[in-house]
Amino acid sequence: MASYPGGGLAPDADRWVPCKPGFFLSVRVLSRLFRRRFIEELQSAHRAGQLQFFGEYIDLADADTFADWLMPLRECEWVVYAKRPFAGPEQVLAYLSRYTHRVAISNSRLVALDDRGVTFRWKDYREHGRTRYKTMTLHTEEFMRRFLLHVLPSGFHRIRHYGLLANANRKTNIATARELLHQPAPDIAAEPSAVHDSTGSVRPTFVCRHCGAPMIIIKTFARAPHIRGPPCLPGSP
Repeated sequence: MASYPGGGLAPDADRWVPCKPGFFLSVRVLSRLFRRRFIEELQSAHRAGQLQFFGEYIDLADADTFADWLMPLRECEWVVYAKRPFAGPEQVLAYLSRYTHRVAISNSRLVALDDRGVTFRWKDYREHGRTRYKTMTLHTEEFMRRFLLHVLPSGFHRIRHYGLLANANRKTNIATARELLHQPAPDIAAEPSAVHDSTGSVRPTFVCRHCGAPMIIIKTFARAPHIRGPPCLPGSP
């Protein structure tokens, strides 16, 4: 999933350039970009010997034959499914927030693990009421296969920022965009250690939850090492 702002900064960053009314993105440019990247990765996999062909497609193992087979794919137009969010940008952010720092399934949904497999709860969105929540049991291998489908390959990121939100200039770009759009900066709460009370003294960072008195750190313990097995006695196997 990708989201885009309704405009951008001019090259000299002196004005905000809004997009045309009703414009989302150039689907033609995006489709051709996807086509090129997909075919390039397919060729790389073929050169690395990661593709296998059987039966009537055994001839595609040859590099020249495979290149000829890819040629028509470079000419046809690819279809990229792109649409506006139905409920607006707030719904998109709410959807993304459920996946940025979560795994495929939480521990609370796991019901049992036995000889039959893994039993877990799932939600049937086609039904309503109490029957919407059901349980499913899968063999351990099938459960792990489905779980690993949600694990990104090495080098991939769940959310990648670019443009205005690129890590290198994000703070400056957002401040410039707010200034050009006459939008006030959001209020940022101060750190607990930097909050002062009415008398001007610094409030304590750690406070007892029962009596409200400030807590003083006496000693900090390092993380305990992993539990090791007992040492082998002389002469033991």
